[in-house]
Order: sequence, then C-alpha cells, then structure tokens
Amino acid sequence: MVQDMVRDTKKLGFGLMRLPKCADNPKKIDVEQVKEMVDLFLDAGFTYFDTAFVYDGGESEKAAKEALIDRYPRESFTMCTKMNAWLGHPDMETTKKQLEISLERTGAGYFDYYLLHALQVDNWKLYDKYGLWDFLREQKEKGILKKIGFSFHAGPGLLDELLAKHPETDFIQLQINYADWDDPGIASGANYEVARKYNMPVTIMEPVKGGKLADPVDAVKAVFDAEKKDASYASWAVRFAASLEGIITVLSGMSSVEQMKDNIGYMKEFRPLDAHEREVILRAQAALNEDKSIACTACHYCTDGCPLNIPIPEIFAVRNRRDLYSPFDGGRRAYEVATTGRGRASECIACGQCESACPQRLQIIDLLRECATVLER
Repeated sequence: MVQDMVRDTKKLGFGLMRLPKCADNPKKIDVEQVKEMVDLFLDAGFTYFDTAFVYDGGESEKAAKEALIDRYPRESFTMCTKMNAWLGHPDMETTKKQLEISLERTGAGYFDYYLLHALQVDNWKLYDKYGLWDFLREQKEKGILKKIGFSFHAGPGLLDELLAKHPETDFIQLQINYADWDDPGIASGANYEVARKYNMPVTIMEPVKGGKLADPVDAVKAVFDAEKKDASYASWAVRFAASLEGIITVLSGMSSVEQMKDNIGYMKEFRPLDAHEREVILRAQAALNEDKSIACTACHYCTDGCPLNIPIPEIFAVRNRRDLYSPFDGGRRAYEVATTGRGRASECIACGQCESACPQRLQIIDLLRECATVLER
C-alpha cells in the first residue's frame, strides 16, 4: 500500500494555498483563473490537490469546490485538506468540527488524504490533548478519510518521536527544498532521512520556498544561467524535490496560469535530476548560503493572531527588497504603503505569538526591531 501511493501518483501536486486573486479585489480568489489552472492540471494527467481548513480563511476550500469538485467526477482526482488545532486557539470540539466544515465547504464527500496541520515544538501536544489522533482513526474506519497523517515543521528528533508513537500514520508532509536541505532550523534533509527510516511516504511542501527559489538571488540565477538550458529557476527546485525516493508528490503553490503551464512543461514527463544536475544544485546551494535576506515564505500564519495587526511578511519583503535593490529612499515609501492602516514594526509588543506560529522558526521579534530601525527613520 505504501508503494502504491508513491508509484501511482504523478510527482506534481496542486497546492491551493497561494491561489490567484482578482485584479479588482486582491482579497478575493480569482475562481475563473483557478478553473483554467485546474483544467490544465487534470488534462496533463495530474490528480493531487492540497488545501487546508485555514487557507485564505476557508476560501481555498470553497474555491476547490467551485473550480474542481463541482466540475469533475470525484474519482478523477485526489483531495487533501488539514485540521489545525492551534491557529486561532480553537478548543477540542471546534477543532474536530473542522472536518465537518471542510466537507461542507468542498462537497468532496470524503478526503483521500487528511493531515493534522503544521505540528511543531510549540503545538504538537494539543493534538494529543484534543484526542485528534483517535478522531482521525475513527473517521478513517467510517471511510470519510482514506489516508491520515500530519504536516510537520520541526526537527528530526520530534519527527522520530511522533512516527514511533503513531504507527497509524499513512503519510507525512515535509518542507523540503534545496535551500533548506542543510539548514538546522528547517532540517529538510535530516527530516527526510527520518521519513526514510520509517519507510514513510512524503508529500513535499514549499519546494520553491514560497516563491523565493522561483526568483532566486542573482548569485543563484548565475549558477543556473551558466547551464544555458531553457529551464525556469522553479523547475530546478521542483525537480530536486521530486527526484527523492519515497515521494508521493511535490506540491507547487501555483498562483497563475503561466506558473501552471511552466510546471506542467517539465513535470508531465518527469525526469529525475542526473549526476551533473545534482552538482549544479550543490553550486546553487553554495551561492545561496551567501544570501542574508529574511527567509520568510509569506505563509501569514504569524499575522492571524497578531494583536497589533502588524503585516509581518510584507514588512520583511520591503526589508529584503531594500537590501537587494537599494531604493533611493531606503525602502521607506514601500514600508509606508505596506503598513498603512495596520501595525508598524516598532509597535510590536513582543508577545511571541508570531514566533510560535512561524514554520520557518524565524526570530520575528528581533527582526521586526531591526526593520523598525532601518525603515522608520
């Protein structure tokens, strides 16, 4: 059964976290464009879709219904969503109710894959406290869930402990990309080795690190450009992840038809990296180690509970652009735009909510202080 999941699923999955927004309303998902993306994806033979209860405040699941589930036979695709026990501080009953709400939002009838969402050092015990492992097993016995597991943002020690404690786990979702492979904070490579130890199938999230590897720093671009191949920067990152053994699929959070077409172009007839290409990735990793930008992926988990409504990812993006491109005003105009009507970096009260929610384990409080120093002068 383990090998069936790995063997039978094509290696590109459609992550529904960063769906395109309407031109006239940047907070509303452009469902018509999503429909076009879904059509292209399925027509190319891909089948795996991934969303979560909390994505876009539930709008991602609703978009999945309108763009996919209402338009295609249920057996023609597989759907994954997630239950979150910590974002917004739900209690046991409201957390369990997320499954019912997800079924209502999507109209999926059942979920092929279902995950406890974003387990990390500060929250994993909540999933035990609320009895959610038992709850998922019960729903699997009823046929509502086909495969159960968890997504993970911590180190190999905790991952080993969880897999040993929960043999009912069918699969896990890990952040894996070439930038984070040896990063001690993300531990992509070390976590992957733990998964292999347990022969645990893996779906991969953040293969392009929130888009950072689709448009990498100039030193990394130079490494790939030297190959003189007609390949996007994103293709190197996705193929790196998809070339690993034991992978169910690699989730790409595509935000446009153009991104979908690019991914399909090199993944429809997927070819693993060869020895030379792996050497190119090593050179890219070496070049990337010189990059000192803030490694935020703009997932916005940090902002949902911020008492000052500070737009943390947007502030970090301004800081990174300032460091890379040296705007004439030091980035202060872009900073004012990002924070208008919202909290400023200097208003952070150091409550720590953001740091406990951050999958990248960033020292957000200290980084906000630095941003305030350089952007609020």
